[in-house]
Amino acid sequence: MSDRELVASLVEGLSHIPLLDIHTHLDASHLAARGLHDVLLYHMVISDLVSAGCPSRARLSENPNGAEAEMRLVEAIPYLPHIRNTSIYWGVRIILRDLYGWMQPVTLDNWRDLDAIIRERAADAEWPRRILKLAGVQRAGTELWRRHGGRYDDVLHYALEWAFFTRAQWDVNDIPLYELERAWNQAGPGAPLPVTMGAGRPALARTVRSVDDVRAAVAHYAANIPYGQVLSTAQHISTDINFREVDDAHMAAALAKRDHATPAERDVYASYILEAFLTELEQHADEIVYQFSFGAEPLPDETGSKLRQETIFEVAAIIARHPRLRFQVFLSSEHASQSLCTLARELPNLSLAGYWWHNFFPGAMRKVISDRLDMVAANKQIGFFSDAYCADWTYAKALIVRRQLAEALAGKVAQNQYDVDEALAIARAILYESPQSLLGFMP
Repeated sequence: MSDRELVASLVEGLSHIPLLDIHTHLDASHLAARGLHDVLLYHMVISDLVSAGCPSRARLSENPNGAEAEMRLVEAIPYLPHIRNTSIYWGVRIILRDLYGWMQPVTLDNWRDLDAIIRERAADAEWPRRILKLAGVQRAGTELWRRHGGRYDDVLHYALEWAFFTRAQWDVNDIPLYELERAWNQAGPGAPLPVTMGAGRPALARTVRSVDDVRAAVAHYAANIPYGQVLSTAQHISTDINFREVDDAHMAAALAKRDHATPAERDVYASYILEAFLTELEQHADEIVYQFSFGAEPLPDETGSKLRQETIFEVAAIIARHPRLRFQVFLSSEHASQSLCTLARELPNLSLAGYWWHNFFPGAMRKVISDRLDMVAANKQIGFFSDAYCADWTYAKALIVRRQLAEALAGKVAQNQYDVDEALAIARAILYESPQSLLGFMP
């Protein structure tokens, strides 16, 4: 069998393995694309467009009106020829071709025709289920606040994304405190702050002024997690923060400097709050998984891939201090793949999942897949999540990941590490079985 035939055989075999998409931002109010903007202005495509010279750098609004969507599309379309080489635009072509039968380039003369086709399909409540079925995705996980009454509970599981105590923001040094007190002011879980919030933020009625306030706010947060409704809490651990154990006295001293906080105070706030939160969460260790993303840090309008080696072992110490709590990492830094594999080998309560954000490119994915297959037990890794905001992108990313997994497995088969049947059995383990055993993610 030639190399090409081997890959084709594995692609075919993988197409019959069902997927469990453990992390998305699918919204039950519009599970599929509402129009061309949801396909063409997905934030990863926007980054491609910005690199090509498109002037608008911000993400599209959560619920853009017609004027905003049209303005951004008309602005972006002239730059599409410059990004046709990218793998993210490959995803655009997959969506338009397979889901909407659109084979021609998108231009200023024809985009409204394509937009009308997508909008017509979006009016069918069953269309998202058909997309997921075409993708081979049995269930997808999304944020709890996107449940909207549970109209798609038959295909969705839920995670809690509420406050991000250990996620840095660009030039906002008291952000761990603001994230905590924002949740303290809410009766229950809501939508999280954006990753690029900036300096502007609403005033809050109740603010953190003392260590006792911090503990009360953390207790409020932990008590309002809807255990039983969510499988995990999704967080971000920022490499810009130096994590260490912090006592009450040092936290109190840092709180006194809040009005003029520096990164040093930010690190104290984040370290203290995280430890208090994990201590509370460990009491529910059998009910929830602590998922965290790793290796993407804020720029003024988006993020870039960044991860210090020191942070990896700071996180290892955190995980080791909480042996009953299950941790799962989404990695966005290719260079750290081997290091995270070594941690998963040595820390029984750490598992690895997918190819997040700046790792979601074919070359990076194949390296991460290969590293993990060689170094980490199959039941300690999950082979897919899409991070999609609509089912259309779940479909495209499912096809792209299956292809990269086939390429990586073909290399193992070619060197007689596995035969084809064993390769497909391993693929089934990481795509379908591990999400169930590691997360309780039921088909």
